[in-house]
Amino acid sequence: MTCIRIEGIRKHFGTTAAVDGVDLDIQSGELFFLLGPSGCGKTTLLRMIAGFIEPTGGRIHFDDHDVTYLPPNRRDTGMVFQSYALWPHMTVAQNVAYGLRIRKVDSAGRKARVAAALESVQMGAYGQRRPNELSGGQQQRVALARALVVEPRVLLLDEPLSNLDAKLRLEMRQEIRRLCKSTGITTVYVTHDQEEALSMADRMAVLKDGRLQQLGPPQELYQQPRTRFVAEFLGETNLLPATVAGRDGDKVRLDTVVGQVVANVPESGVPSGGNVTCSIRPESFRWSPSDNASSLTGEVEDIVFLGDLTQSVVSFGGGHSVRTVALNQGRRPMQGDSASLYVDPDDVVILND
Repeated sequence: MTCIRIEGIRKHFGTTAAVDGVDLDIQSGELFFLLGPSGCGKTTLLRMIAGFIEPTGGRIHFDDHDVTYLPPNRRDTGMVFQSYALWPHMTVAQNVAYGLRIRKVDSAGRKARVAAALESVQMGAYGQRRPNELSGGQQQRVALARALVVEPRVLLLDEPLSNLDAKLRLEMRQEIRRLCKSTGITTVYVTHDQEEALSMADRMAVLKDGRLQQLGPPQELYQQPRTRFVAEFLGETNLLPATVAGRDGDKVRLDTVVGQVVANVPESGVPSGGNVTCSIRPESFRWSPSDNASSLTGEVEDIVFLGDLTQSVVSFGGGHSVRTVALNQGRRPMQGDSASLYVDPDDVVILND
């Protein structure tokens, strides 16, 4: 297993900084995600790790070895492309065996390793088929087998599920995570799909305009975003302008545009006064009794029934509203009803920008 250390890596295309001074430490055996919108630099960064693009500055290390300018064929990586890149004139087994042939593995060794790789992705019975005889999900499994059969130090995945339908994407998420964790290969996975990253990653890095915005486990980034960009990018949230009204130890009172809420914040984490923006996820709101002194009271403006969930928009006058999400358990207020909402102080996040 291999650690990846990225130090101040930069890539300029003319005057455009595609990747601008990124530092990352990816742990051995980790399933690590590079996440961000189109054009944020995540694929450029992945291709620099693979050796397909030469950086403008900075260093890349695999364990203690500097691979910054090492060609791709000497990095011992396996890569799965968005388009799968399977050779149509070869059978499934021949596609998977290609990397072993390049490495001059003998015929018996190739046959055994190809069979094992295909079995690991549940494609053992498809070795003699051509790629055009396979579904999209099956082609994706073959591409994974081809990358894994060479036993790479690092596995690189470039938006591998973007061409699949929703049901197949869900199935392949579980399959890819199972394979990566069972083999113990350090894996770097690029995607713009927030649900994909949140459901699969050990840790992830959110990028914007070539810069690292936040790094950490999925739950931490979702529940404790540092910036407006991260809060909005990782799912839906309510961004509420607020004024710091006071504090008592780690508790901060905030006068928001929809009423007063309390946030749990270390004393060094927020100014003693002034204007801030807070983020509250829709599922963090709880319906509370109307006599609760700490509740926010508004009117249910809109309701969307989603089977197991109900989305509601609660308005507070002055054009201000919040979105809530709740499980359909017991009675919920109807459109036009008065609504009292409560939010736990742990779920109120004060953003840095």
